[in-house]
Amino acid sequence: MGEEQERSGRNSRRSPRFVSGHAFRGCGKTHLYFGKDEIQGGMRGNQDEQEEVFSYIPLEKRVPPDHPLRRVREMTDRALQELSGWFDSLYAQTGRPSIPPEQLLRAQILQALYTIRSERQLMDQIDGNWRYRWFVGLKLDDEVWDVTVFTQNRDRLLQGEVSQKFFERVRAQAEAAGLLDDEHFTVDGTLLEAWASRDRFEPKKDPPQRGSGVRGRKLLRDLHESKTDPEARLYKKSAQGPSKPSYLGHVITENKNGLIVQSCVTEAGRRAELDAALAMLGAITGGTREITVAADKGYQDEKCITGMRALRVVPLVAEFKASKNWKNWLQESERQHSRFASSQKMRRRVEKVFAWIKTVAGLRQTKLRGRGRIDWLFRLTAAAHNLVRMVKLVPAR
Repeated sequence: MGEEQERSGRNSRRSPRFVSGHAFRGCGKTHLYFGKDEIQGGMRGNQDEQEEVFSYIPLEKRVPPDHPLRRVREMTDRALQELSGWFDSLYAQTGRPSIPPEQLLRAQILQALYTIRSERQLMDQIDGNWRYRWFVGLKLDDEVWDVTVFTQNRDRLLQGEVSQKFFERVRAQAEAAGLLDDEHFTVDGTLLEAWASRDRFEPKKDPPQRGSGVRGRKLLRDLHESKTDPEARLYKKSAQGPSKPSYLGHVITENKNGLIVQSCVTEAGRRAELDAALAMLGAITGGTREITVAADKGYQDEKCITGMRALRVVPLVAEFKASKNWKNWLQESERQHSRFASSQKMRRRVEKVFAWIKTVAGLRQTKLRGRGRIDWLFRLTAAAHNLVRMVKLVPAR
């Protein structure tokens, strides 16, 4: 008798406990309560800790149809498809397959778009983010590259003008969409801090005979060089603050939508900034048609203004106040130009371009060393900036 009561007691503890005559309210779901070690049903979901073996949802379905990355990927693929034949010339026909150049460039663009600080962090983000995997072109089960493998394969692209050609293809898409102004432009430059320390400068073995200062005066940057990045020069664009190892990044933007049409990186120096402006303007005009260009007072230089006129460029450059120390070189017809006031107002847009490049894209202080490598990355970042702008300017299909 005692054993039967004990068994019936255990069975009653295991069976569901209903309240007789109770009317369930709320959502109408039935609540079942089991013992401590048994499944509990109700509003609270059950946590299934068993690992899945297969996934039947492709990465394409995991990216929302209206996600901005879709538009960026579409325009990026269109530009890369035009470069496919040229990529073949960069690689040997035999040997071990490397990372596809299309995936390398998509990964670099992704790093600029989402402010990813380093290549190591980029690999970690691609590994754990399905949308990043989809954008780069990796499948769900593909192994992400080791960071050293990624950087070594990228060096192959650094040897060719890949970033410039990609930039030109993106610019051509903007031109085909009617987003570019082909008459009115703005030129400016910004300071890019080098990946070097001021404390690591040491005297040059072969200093130049003539310095880069006024009347050939030798400055500190002429007599010393960085042990970490020899091409970086001590420079500052304002009177306040210390000189830092730096490069100069230059862009020309069109005045219609603020898109970049030319970009480059030079050594830090006032003369280099003016020469870069003339070189980029020459690439736009070719001396065949007249255009206007707006600029700040830093371009109020006799040689620069004369060079612009030789290229059939109307210089709409901001002027200094009347002073015996600062001369203005504009002609009266240029001061009275109908586009002078509006161009100076549009010129402020270029500061937004530099703000995006230095903060979002992370080029306030570059992680690469050497002018050639930084120039390559700067042009690719300029293309990424245009892609972001074009997503907002080009209507969705």
